[in-house]
Amino acid sequence: MDRTPQHRLHDGDVDIEGIARTAEDRHVPVLLDMTVDLLTPALQHPGAVYVDATLGMGGHAAAVLTSAPQARLVGIDRDPLALDLARERLTRAGLAERITLVHATYDEIPEVLAELDLPGADAVMMDLGVSSFQIDTAERGFSYAADAPLDMRMDTSSDGPTAADLLRDLPEAEISRILHEYGDERFARRIARRIVEQREQAPLTRSSELVALLDRAVPAASKASGGHPAKRSFQALRIAVNDELRILAKALEGALDSVLQDGRIVVESYHSGEDRLVKTAFSRRTRSSAPPGLPVELEEHRPTFAPLVRGAAQADEAERDLNPRAGSVRLRALTRTRSVERAS
Repeated sequence: MDRTPQHRLHDGDVDIEGIARTAEDRHVPVLLDMTVDLLTPALQHPGAVYVDATLGMGGHAAAVLTSAPQARLVGIDRDPLALDLARERLTRAGLAERITLVHATYDEIPEVLAELDLPGADAVMMDLGVSSFQIDTAERGFSYAADAPLDMRMDTSSDGPTAADLLRDLPEAEISRILHEYGDERFARRIARRIVEQREQAPLTRSSELVALLDRAVPAASKASGGHPAKRSFQALRIAVNDELRILAKALEGALDSVLQDGRIVVESYHSGEDRLVKTAFSRRTRSSAPPGLPVELEEHRPTFAPLVRGAAQADEAERDLNPRAGSVRLRALTRTRSVERAS
């Protein structure tokens, strides 16, 4: 069953074939070898199901399917164009017969599997954050390096608010909270105040306008040592526009519940808020639920998962030099050790 959206971009909008031909060059998957090594042991049997819940341009998916020739892919993405690009890439790699692509958010993994009449997944991959394709597509407004409308929606077919809508409508205190909590921005209050002052004259509608405001608001000393002054604010707005942390918290529980016995899950995060959610969800599944002091741990109290890596794995210096996106990655991975009977 293929729920990939039927509407396609027409000629003159985006050259999908041209983008797809260069996808391998434009998008370098983070910690690719480690991811393949962690996931494929659970996929070496006929009919094995691999869920890539953040399919993007299909880099991780292509590598995993190549290393697990008996597995099939259920690829999920909230961005319809990303699904088009992934289909092109996976088809060129000769993998088209083993893929099912679904337009959904990754908190819908259980529902997607149910609609496909699949009991669960043998392996689940979640590569969080914004993809290289979305950053490189200037008109989406994700990048502070190119002027574009302040959109930042991962699914532009949705009617949800854009970044420009949030900056126009939210109270100053809420803008400050978003910048601080989602972007770790030290100057969140100062920036929020400048945004509110600016919108009294004219609302911010383009990325270049926001970049100019941020450049004025962030002190020179911080700009000299803290990277581009817009980086943290753009990250925070993207997370808020797409409701990423709320969706992630739900997605992690659904993904973990969907992993079959001896199955595996790998999650890559790039922001402290994301990693805290992953660490918390994983910790709950790897702890015993037995009351303190119980002389014998009963089976129903045993952990349902075990870690596959110690803490959070990071990219080495060589990969960070080659792929800037790898600089902040934190990879956590578990394997299911005990199944729990689901309520009917």
